Amino acid sequence: MSRDAAPILEVTALVKRFGGFRALDGVSLSLHPGEVLGLVGPNGSGKTTCINVISGLYRPDGGSIHFAGHDIGGLASHALARLGINRTFQSPHCFLSLTVAENVAVAAAYGNGGEAADSDRVLAELDLARLADRPAGELNSAEQKRLDLARALATGPKLLLVDELAAGLNPTELGAMAERLRALAAGGMALLVVEHLMGFIDKVTDRVIVMNAGREIFEGRLAEATRDPTVVQVFLGRRHGG
Repeated sequence: MSRDAAPILEVTALVKRFGGFRALDGVSLSLHPGEVLGLVGPNGSGKTTCINVISGLYRPDGGSIHFAGHDIGGLASHALARLGINRTFQSPHCFLSLTVAENVAVAAAYGNGGEAADSDRVLAELDLARLADRPAGELNSAEQKRLDLARALATGPKLLLVDELAAGLNPTELGAMAERLRALAAGGMALLVVEHLMGFIDKVTDRVIVMNAGREIFEGRLAEATRDPTVVQVFLGRRHGG
């Protein structure tokens, strides 16, 4: 991570409303190239909504989003993919009737400025090469999660948004996925990671933002968050789900 470089992502006072409910209530964050930032918090705190707005699934109702110096608030997901932003989903969004290789090839067609990643390399790095000719619908849940990540990486993103990628993975798979995400950051990619598994977050992130009720209540290292009284009260002291 290079703190000398300008942030690649700057989110300022972001607001998203659903009727009278403010899912995001003035969220601000920044992310540098080569940095992994975690978003953590209890259910309903706005983590996934934040990723959905940044990735173009939802339009913001207030605030601003700047990527590489450009205002991207409200741009559609396909336009953001061409700019260098892509994401994974809690439930993988694969084309189930297409093969693994075809899924990645389709994604690569929407690459960053037409400069997609090497699909064969992406498949190999995520242990999907041996499954290249299998229909995505025949993969198990862990394999589909890897394919969802492969599809995102095939577009050559500079910013990767990761939404609960670790859920359902066994310890060996978790370790391999953590190493892969850290390798992406080491190569200069910026990652924004939403996750509930604190062990995984601890391995992957450089710092975290803890959210509650659509606002950030803490920013810093995860180890410091565990000693923050507000965080302990609203998040770490609770049992919570996905």
